[in-house]
Amino acid sequence: MAGQNRHNATLSHVFPFLHWWPRVTRSTIKDDLIAGLIGAIIVLPQGVAFATLAGMPPQYGLYAAMVPAVIAALFGSSWHLVSGPTNAISLVVFATISQLAEPGSERYVSEVLTLAFMVGALQLIMGVAKLGTLVNFISHTVVVGFTAGAALLIMSSQIKNFFGLPIQRGLSFFEVLHQFVLQAAHSNPWVMAVGAITLLSGLMAKKWLKKVPYMVVAMLVGSLFAVFLNQTLGAETTGIKTIGALPGALPALSAPDFHWDTLKHLMSAAFAVTILGLTEAVSIARSVATKSGQRIDGNQEFIGQGLSNIVGAFFSAYPSSGSFNRSGVNYEAGARTPLAAVFASVALILILLAVAPLAAYLPIAAMAGILFLVAWGLIDFHHIGSIFRASRSEAAVLAVTFTATLVMHLEMAIAVGIVLSLLLYLNRTSRPTVRTLVPDLENPKGGLLEREPGQPECPQMRVIRIEGSIYFGAVNHIGEYFHEIAERRPDQKHLLLTGRSMNFIDVAGAELLAHEAERRRKLGGGLYFYGLREGALHMLGNATFTDRLGPIVNFPSIPLAINALVGGLDPTICEKCKKRIFQQCERRPGANSTPRIHNA
Repeated sequence: MAGQNRHNATLSHVFPFLHWWPRVTRSTIKDDLIAGLIGAIIVLPQGVAFATLAGMPPQYGLYAAMVPAVIAALFGSSWHLVSGPTNAISLVVFATISQLAEPGSERYVSEVLTLAFMVGALQLIMGVAKLGTLVNFISHTVVVGFTAGAALLIMSSQIKNFFGLPIQRGLSFFEVLHQFVLQAAHSNPWVMAVGAITLLSGLMAKKWLKKVPYMVVAMLVGSLFAVFLNQTLGAETTGIKTIGALPGALPALSAPDFHWDTLKHLMSAAFAVTILGLTEAVSIARSVATKSGQRIDGNQEFIGQGLSNIVGAFFSAYPSSGSFNRSGVNYEAGARTPLAAVFASVALILILLAVAPLAAYLPIAAMAGILFLVAWGLIDFHHIGSIFRASRSEAAVLAVTFTATLVMHLEMAIAVGIVLSLLLYLNRTSRPTVRTLVPDLENPKGGLLEREPGQPECPQMRVIRIEGSIYFGAVNHIGEYFHEIAERRPDQKHLLLTGRSMNFIDVAGAELLAHEAERRRKLGGGLYFYGLREGALHMLGNATFTDRLGPIVNFPSIPLAINALVGGLDPTICEKCKKRIFQQCERRPGANSTPRIHNA
């Protein structure tokens, strides 16, 4: 029986859909079918728009919502995450691959499909190696700053399509703005009218037709308006261009380019898309899980995303990740299991069979208007305001990441944001707050409070709390504190360190404490602890440090610690002391030796 259970657990780990498959019933299938149909309708304009943004032929955005979405749903851990093309990844794909090949060309498509395979391989390796926790080191502030910058890049990339201007591809954000200012007077009024009508209809649908996908409304209104203008004035007069008919509903088989030179050129882009894709997928899965009450396994999401991109590379899909809009709609539409994402892919194929020829009437200006809407929605004004009000350092991280996104390669902008965020974190943890504590006279149980400036201290003993870990980065800061109090109050030979706020002690931290204990013992005092955690005790108990630390005194409570330590203070000093800091000072016994309490 035990062997069978282990076998089932192994199968469930390799095939995670076995976890939720028993939940599938006639009722859940009905709910998932409805959610899947809604998801297919939503991804139709999204897929075309994001493929255009990525510099790919429009059908590839729809292909990225087919096979990859099914694989990610079956092998991920989330019941509601829906994978497919996303705006941020599309932008990174265009920004990186357009430097190597002409967007839309055969070589460009080949390199993007190769990029999808490389991204999938990296994601799968990270998942198998259980590196899912790495996403936790990418702060929300970095994501908000990068996304806001990416939104402006999306807008700038569509200026030429929205206004009908001959602005060269591949220009920087500020150069695009410069060219727009120079050429604005030559904007095509008919093209601009189509873009504006699309934009306005999308805004109105988003505000007043909340149950109808606003992108679908915007796409239909913009297309119909363009058809009216072309039939009334003539396509040569209006200059309105369309994306052309989609070639087919089913993705063609494809093969990545495995030549070493190609892999080498794409490696930096692959790392950037990998990190961005995993951050998107895991954060979206966790966001939806807070509503559904589901537990998300970050490592399994890595594996699911990796497999989806690897398989997608052979089915004409460019890099995909979790989609925030589609995942949120999937949950709100009543999806019960990941089958909803599978049904969405099947429904997309069926819908595409019917509407593929109609894409010939979809204006490029209308797609630009839709992408303007998408980009504006990416800017999280609420969190940006909160970050700027709450923390200057976090605001600096956001501002630098945002600026780097506009002026640097996108993969470098992500790296800059992550590195700056980690540096600020290390700076904070390397300077933990050290507080001097005194008794809380209003607490009968003998609690401690932070000492106020000018408040009297015990002349022989100090109690401190270090609010952070004692590790190599913090050793210098804490060592300086020990040196300062040794010079300022040499008579305070006894030191009680409360360890409840201390997560861990590394080798450098143990060396520092061993040196401090040795120094105080030579002066006739000692270093004592209260509430040290097991990990910290284990490190200090290592044979490397025991000779210098001496017997480790770790009190289980503050009253016990104060009782024992006050009893070991120099009675001649106590007799002259009028401060009487501790309650125990009022009933000072005779002289005692320094307490020798082992794990008291």
